Amino acid sequence: MSDDHHEEERPEFDPQHVDLPSKEPPLRSTAPQSDFTMSQVSTGAAVALVGLLLTFGVAFVLV
Repeated sequence: MSDDHHEEERPEFDPQHVDLPSKEPPLRSTAPQSDFTMSQVSTGAAVALVGLLLTFGVAFVLV
């Protein structure tokens, strides 16, 4: 049975001699920390308003 883990290519792990990566990982940006433009805020508000109108408008019409 063949596995794709390539065990023969992996060096043995030695906790006494840990080699750190040669370069830093890429910087990450998460939504709450990102800056927003007014265009993005306006688009989000419009989408939220349409969603609320559809949700409550359909419910109100059906009652």
